[in-house]
Amino acid sequence: MSSPRSELARYLRTETVGGSLLLVAAAVALLWVNSPWGESYLTLTETHLAIPPLHLDLTVADWVKDGLLAVFFFVAGLELKRELVVGELADPKRAALPIIAAVGGVVTPALIAYGVGFGVEGMDRAWAVPVATDIAFALAVLAMTGSRIPASARVFLLSLAVVDDLMAIVLIAVLFTTGLAFTWLLVALAGCGAWWFAQHRRWNSPLIYIPLALLCWYALHEAHIHPTLAGVACGLLTRVRTDEGEDEAPATRWEHKFQPISAGLCVPLFALFASGVPINGEVLGNLFTERLSLAIILGLLLGKTIGIFGVSCVAIRTGLAKRPANLGYRDMFALSVLGAIGFTVSLLVAELALEDNPESAELAKAAVLVTSMAASLIGSALLLRRGRVHQARRDADALEPEQ
Repeated sequence: MSSPRSELARYLRTETVGGSLLLVAAAVALLWVNSPWGESYLTLTETHLAIPPLHLDLTVADWVKDGLLAVFFFVAGLELKRELVVGELADPKRAALPIIAAVGGVVTPALIAYGVGFGVEGMDRAWAVPVATDIAFALAVLAMTGSRIPASARVFLLSLAVVDDLMAIVLIAVLFTTGLAFTWLLVALAGCGAWWFAQHRRWNSPLIYIPLALLCWYALHEAHIHPTLAGVACGLLTRVRTDEGEDEAPATRWEHKFQPISAGLCVPLFALFASGVPINGEVLGNLFTERLSLAIILGLLLGKTIGIFGVSCVAIRTGLAKRPANLGYRDMFALSVLGAIGFTVSLLVAELALEDNPESAELAKAAVLVTSMAASLIGSALLLRRGRVHQARRDADALEPEQ
């Protein structure tokens, strides 16, 4: 008989539940900050929690953004590594498609945003706001509305979003690094090397991996590189093939342990602390009149869709990549629209790019939230339609043997 704890973990592993918690947390943040008690929200997010011996002095919002979100990226890295080694992406041409699509989904929004907002104050760095796809949000929408779409859709979207976010994190490191500390970067690389070595030697004790993960995170933070990259790196360095006599590989075992924590705690808390954007008549009016917000809206909604779908079609037609199994071009278009959901990393980039101009930062975050919601609604409608088509085909195939 399953224990209540294991049942809760199983429940939280479902993306529908994780996505629902994310949406609820985002809604709570918006209602809270725009209520009469909005000042308490701002006070909470800006409260500092310091660890003096480590010279860490971060706000509550920063601890969630830089710390807890690393767990989410670790789980994403584990999933991507499994698909690359033993999953559908083990085929090089199929693995190439989400990588090529991610490049198109980063370059096109950046060009559109920069073109629309050229000359606007802060646009020299704010063009990077619409380049990232939110993994958790996009997969949650897919799980809730695309259950009848072939499973290869999830693999494509996950791989695309992970590569997309990795590219965004690289942009963060390049654009927003005040001074790269090479010594700490070497420490982080050494920590990643030690993680790989421990995996190679088949060591399984958490007393090895927890300190290594914390070391990698701290070293990247001190190197002035966004520390969530440590989660992706450790995930990609984890073994996914089972040895003889082994029930589960470390990647599978750790994913089962950490995915409920990510879905039930880390991502909802990030949504709670990142979505608190004051929305009033002035902000809503400026959304569709200010070039800064228009650049982000058009960059996300048009740039992501055109970049992902257009580049994917070219790659498939020219033979550079293979189309995902059982997916048609209309399915891929619906998934490309979900790529315009730029919640997590886009909000992060908006904060970093416009930290010297709080009003512009709030406008940019509002543009991200509105566009992400629009993309989720449009993508959901397209997925539901495609799901009915796929279900009709399956029903027809099931009737053929009987006839």
